Amino acid sequence: MNLISSILQHTQLPEKSIQNTVALLNQDCTIPFISRYRKEATGGLDEVQIGNIVKYKNEFELLQKRKSTILKVIEEQGVLTAELKSKIESCANLTSLEDLYLPFKKSKKTKAEVARKNGLERLAKIIMAQRTEELEYLAGRYLNAEVQNEGEALEGARHIIAEWVNERTDIRNQLRRQLERFAMITTKVVAKQKDQEKAQKYRDYFDWSEALNRCPSHRFLAISRAESEKYIRIKIEIDDNRALERIQQRIIKNDTTESAEQIKMAISDAYKRLLFSSLSAELLKKAKEKADGNAIEVFAKNLRQLLLSPPLGEKRILAIDPGFRTGCKIVCLDQQGNLVHNETIYPHAPQNDVSGSIKKLSSLANAYKIEAIAIGNATASRETERLVKKVVFKDPIEVFVVSEAGASIYSASKIARDEFPNYDVTVRGAVSIGRRLADPLGELVKIDPKSIGVGQYQHDVDQPKLKISLDRVVESCVNSVGVNINTASVPLLSYVSGIGPKLAENIVAYRTENGAFPSRNEIKKVARLGGKAFEQGAGFLRIKDGENPLDDSAVHPESYTIVQQMAKDRGISLSDLIGNKRELKEIDLRQYCSEEVGLPTLQDIVEELEKPGLDKREKAKVFSFDQNIRSIGDLRDGQLLPGIVNNITNFGCFVDIGIKESGLIHVSNLADTFVKDVNAHVHLNQQLIVKVLSVDIPRKRIQLAMHKKT
Repeated sequence: MNLISSILQHTQLPEKSIQNTVALLNQDCTIPFISRYRKEATGGLDEVQIGNIVKYKNEFELLQKRKSTILKVIEEQGVLTAELKSKIESCANLTSLEDLYLPFKKSKKTKAEVARKNGLERLAKIIMAQRTEELEYLAGRYLNAEVQNEGEALEGARHIIAEWVNERTDIRNQLRRQLERFAMITTKVVAKQKDQEKAQKYRDYFDWSEALNRCPSHRFLAISRAESEKYIRIKIEIDDNRALERIQQRIIKNDTTESAEQIKMAISDAYKRLLFSSLSAELLKKAKEKADGNAIEVFAKNLRQLLLSPPLGEKRILAIDPGFRTGCKIVCLDQQGNLVHNETIYPHAPQNDVSGSIKKLSSLANAYKIEAIAIGNATASRETERLVKKVVFKDPIEVFVVSEAGASIYSASKIARDEFPNYDVTVRGAVSIGRRLADPLGELVKIDPKSIGVGQYQHDVDQPKLKISLDRVVESCVNSVGVNINTASVPLLSYVSGIGPKLAENIVAYRTENGAFPSRNEIKKVARLGGKAFEQGAGFLRIKDGENPLDDSAVHPESYTIVQQMAKDRGISLSDLIGNKRELKEIDLRQYCSEEVGLPTLQDIVEELEKPGLDKREKAKVFSFDQNIRSIGDLRDGQLLPGIVNNITNFGCFVDIGIKESGLIHVSNLADTFVKDVNAHVHLNQQLIVKVLSVDIPRKRIQLAMHKKT
C-alpha cells in the first residue's frame, strides 16, 4: 500500500485532494496556508482535514522506516525469505509488524534459548508433532552435562514450545480480541498509603473494577496517575481458563496423549509468563494512548476557545495583581499595552489603607485616562473588586476580573525578562493580567499552554503529542485572527505561518532599527526571510494604515493584481472598492478565474474585501459574581449564582463562582437531554447562572446544575 492509498483508507477524502495536499506539504507549506490560500488544489479541505492528512502521512512514514529497519536486521541474520519479506512489506500497522518480527529478536538469555543450546529443540518438535508416547523414555536420549534428568529435558522442551506459542500471530491476535472485549481493569490500594491525606483524592479507586473498554478517558488517566504516585496498583483480568482453552483448541490434536499434557503445561507457561503479560501491557498502552488522545482533544478544544476569547481591544487599562500582606501591584498600560506606570497599594490587612488606596486608584485613572480595570482572579481578588467598586471615577470605567492562570509562569520567564528587564516578577504579572484583557491571544501565546488552566491530566499524557496538538491550535488561532506586524511580540509572530522563532526575532529587530513596516513588501528586507517564508506568512500579517489598504486584509499579495483589476473594471479606486458591498456584489467572479485561481479563492477575496481586517472574535463583556459569596462555607443547596465556565472536560464543565474552588456541572446536570459533547452546550468564559446541588466542604467539592445561559 502506498502513501496516498493509506491516507485514503483512513480519511475517505478525495484522492486528488490528498495527492495535492501531500505535494504541498512536501513543499514545506503550512496547514493554515494550504487551508486558506490553496483551496483549488485541495478541493476546499479545512484545517482539521489537512491535519488528519499530516497525521496519517507521519504514521505511514514511521511504519515504512520501521519496516526498513526490521528487513535489514532479518536479512543480516540470513533468514529473510521472499514470503516473509512480502508479509512485512504488506503490514498495515505497527502491531502486526512487531508480531512478525518477534521470532527474530530473541534474547540469548531466554529460557527457550538456553534449552536450544542444551540440544532440546528436537525433543520439543517431537512433542509438538503429538505422535509419540513414552515421552519420559524419549527424553532420556537428550540428557547431557547441562540436562541431568528426564524432567529437566521435558521442562526445557516446554520452554521452547512456550516460545513458539507466544510467537504465533494467530494466537496473539485471538488473545488480543479477548482482552479487547472482556478485560477488566481492577485497582487495589497500597495498604501503607491508604490513610495518607494526599491519597484521599483517589479513594474512589482504592477498590475499583470495571470493563476496560468502558472506562472513560478521564477515569483511566486518574487511575494511572494514582498508580504512578504509588497509591494504588492496577491489574488487568480476564477469564484465564477460557483463554487457555481457546489456545489449546488451536494446538492440541488429541487431548488424551502424553504429548497433549506436556503441551498444555507449555501453553499455561506461555500464557502466564509471555502472552498475557506482554499483551495486557500492550492493551494498557493502547488504552493510555486512547485516553491521551481524548484528553489532548479536549485540551485542544479548550485552548482554542481560550485563545479566541473576546478581547477588549486597544484601551487604556489599569491592571491589578491583588494581594493581602504584600499589597496590590498596580500597572497602567497605554492603548498598545505598553507599561507607563506602576506602584503598590495596601488596602487589605494588615495595613488596611482603604482610603489611601481609593484615592490612588482615582488619581491614576484620571492621570492616565483609564478606560477599563483588570483585576487578577487569585488571592484577594474579590476583596480588591469590592474596593474598586467603591471608587468614584471621573468617567465611567468598566471593571473586569481576569484569569491569572499561568501569569506567574510568564512573569518569571525569559520572555518577560526580555520585555521588562528593569521590573520584578510582580510588575510583569500585573502587566500580563492587563494585556490578557486587551488581547488574550497576544498575551497567552507567551505561556506554555499546559500552564494556562484549561484541561486535565495535561502533565500525564504523551508530551510530544500534546505539544504537536497544542502548537497546531495556537498556530491556527493566530493565523485565523491575523497579526499586526508592527506591534506583535516575538512569541506571537513566531506562530505566524512560515515564520518561526528566529525569523520572528529578526522581524522585531528590523522593526526596532527601521521603524514600522510601511508595506508587506518591506517584509522581504528582513534578514533570512526568503520567498518561501513570505509566501507562507504574508497573508496573515497585517499592516495598519500602510501604503496599500490591502496590506490590512487577509488578501494574499499574490492576488493583489486581481483585486486591482476588479477595481479598474468597476471604474473606481482600490480604496473605494474595499468595504463597498454594493460594488463587490456586482462583480462577476467567473471572468477572473484562471488555471491558478478559481471561484473558492475569488469568493474568499470578495468576502474579505467586504470587511477587511475584521477581528472574528466577540468583544469582552463585564461580569460580576455574587458579592455575598466569599468562601465555600457561604454556599447552600439550591442557591442560584452567576458563574463563568473556566474549564471543560468530557464529563462536564467547571464553573468559577467567585471563590477559590470551582464547581462542577456534571454532564447529567448540563441539559435536559443526553449530552454527547460538552462543548456543544457550553464554551470557555461563557457566563451562566448555576444552581448549587451539593457542597462537600472536607473534600472541597461543589456540585452544580445549569440553570440558564446569559
